[in-house]
Amino acid sequence: MTFEASLAESVRTLHALAEIRPAIDRAGQMIVDTLRHDKKLLICGNGGSAAEAAHFATELVGRYQKNRSALPAIALSSDGSLLTCIGNDYGFEQVFARQIAGLAHPGDLVVVLSSSGNSGNILAALHEARTQNIASLAFLGRGGGKAKGLATCELIIPSQSGAACQEAHLFLIHHFCELIDAAFT
Repeated sequence: MTFEASLAESVRTLHALAEIRPAIDRAGQMIVDTLRHDKKLLICGNGGSAAEAAHFATELVGRYQKNRSALPAIALSSDGSLLTCIGNDYGFEQVFARQIAGLAHPGDLVVVLSSSGNSGNILAALHEARTQNIASLAFLGRGGGKAKGLATCELIIPSQSGAACQEAHLFLIHHFCELIDAAFT
């Protein structure tokens, strides 16, 4: 794909976020409400989405643009020892679900990121959240994949490009960080 074609797809995808604005507003409210009630975000993804999960948790525990109190968020893909332990003992599909089983409490929010919506460990994480009656937020792409319909709130990016979906996910993470900064400073 040429630079111009990639740029056009990214811009088109970002403009198309207006189509899912009600879900974006609902997701922002869920995140802020979770943090206002002193509950935590448990965030997970694979590959580039794992990096976005870590980025989101970092912005909450550290800071985004304004100085404020640290907020509770855990990137479930960041502990290599724990991931390899669970993966070895229970299988890679359980690396996030097992952590949710051990770390989630009522009022917490499970946040999953997947440009395809088809990763087994993301599906298992959403099922575990549902089993524990924990609210969930899914950042998805390409129509939502198998994860469509499993989360409490879904942000299905209107694009078939995995790269453009990840770029939109990061844009939304920053949007939510702006809402959080406004709510907690």
